[in-house]
Amino acid sequence: MSDSARISFDDFLKVDVRVGRIVSARPFPAARKPAYQLELDFGPEVGRRRSSAQLTQRYTADELVGRQVLAVINFPPRQIATFLSEVLVLGVPDADGNVVLVQPEAEVPLGGRLF
Repeated sequence: MSDSARISFDDFLKVDVRVGRIVSARPFPAARKPAYQLELDFGPEVGRRRSSAQLTQRYTADELVGRQVLAVINFPPRQIATFLSEVLVLGVPDADGNVVLVQPEAEVPLGGRLF
């Protein structure tokens, strides 16, 4: 990795990644690519936020509800078709390029910050 690609720890801390629980998931037919409209609960400090997420290849809407996931909560909201996505739910691609959610290994308090 070149030195120009490195960031400082202070730069890393600017990205606010928190744990939230998916409380609802429904199909989002207006999205260009298959996606769900999610509502997530990040606990009393952050509250509830919404996200559009392309998770339809690996997850049904029912499988998503109740899961704890990690999400960036301090990016600007993004308009996706008729939906305002307020957080970025984090995932990594599987061997076929489908999103696998990033989740805590054990149940943790909602709103906990990644460090």
